[in-house]
Amino acid sequence: MSDDAPGHDDSDRTDGGLASEGGQTSSELRSDGGTARRSDERLSGNSFLGDFWVNFVRWNLKAVRNPFVVVGSLVQPIIFLVLFTQVFGQIATGAISGGATGGITYETFLLPAIAMQVSLAAAAGSGIGLVNDMEEGLFEKTLVMPMSRSAMFLGKTAAEILRIVVQIAIILGLGSLLGASVATGFVGAIGIILIGILFSLWFVALSNIFAVVTKDQESTIIGANLLQFPLLFVSTAFLPLSAMPGWIQTVATFNPITYGVDAARALMLGQDVMTVVEVTRFTGIWNTLVPAVAVLLALDVLFGGIAVYLLNRASSSDVQ
Repeated sequence: MSDDAPGHDDSDRTDGGLASEGGQTSSELRSDGGTARRSDERLSGNSFLGDFWVNFVRWNLKAVRNPFVVVGSLVQPIIFLVLFTQVFGQIATGAISGGATGGITYETFLLPAIAMQVSLAAAAGSGIGLVNDMEEGLFEKTLVMPMSRSAMFLGKTAAEILRIVVQIAIILGLGSLLGASVATGFVGAIGIILIGILFSLWFVALSNIFAVVTKDQESTIIGANLLQFPLLFVSTAFLPLSAMPGWIQTVATFNPITYGVDAARALMLGQDVMTVVEVTRFTGIWNTLVPAVAVLLALDVLFGGIAVYLLNRASSSDVQ
């Protein structure tokens, strides 16, 4: 009897030891069902920056694994740059020589527009990536993960901005090989990239709006392209405002692309080029940059607010 008793005691002590080593007894684990979830949160980083970084890396990896989207958004503007400068260069140079931008080559005049076209094409891919997640069921899965939703969407946007920066830098480098030059130097080139980022944000938001509303990849692509190309040709992208018909001049005044292109072109040429809005309160290129940046910021806030609202509403309904 005395030999059996210690055996039972050892078993009891062993069970108790396992419980104490785990940090909680079984009753405590049952009473605290959130312990495992808190552990998962700690593993995920459980911080805004950690969640941001995870999503930033994820969307960059997704872009690398689908090079068609990245290359496609870059090849088309390159074709435009080469063809327009080589085919229409002499004619277009004659058209711009009589305007405020006289004395420059068409390569230099066109390059800012191609940089903004790169921003548009890359921004259009934002909605395509989101709708792919929806179709594959990943959108709902990421929403139930212990992550900040704001960090998730910001990480996605940051990955897209990185792609835009790289592609604009490539376009500027190619343009310099074709004979274009940035009058404001390296600082101006950095400024063009920053304008490209600011310019792309409203279209990134619009592309995501298409994705949330349609939940269909083809519809998102068609919607983005239907806006992208007509808006390019009824803006100051390819010709100065004075060389276009009167009705196009009216449309160009309300066209967001005009303000992005004019801001980049002012940095490219080192002079005030905006003609859709006459601003004389500042000096030199600032008469173009200030109103253009103000318009782009307003568009970013407007479309960004709509996109966030729709994404939050879609997130709530999907999680429920």
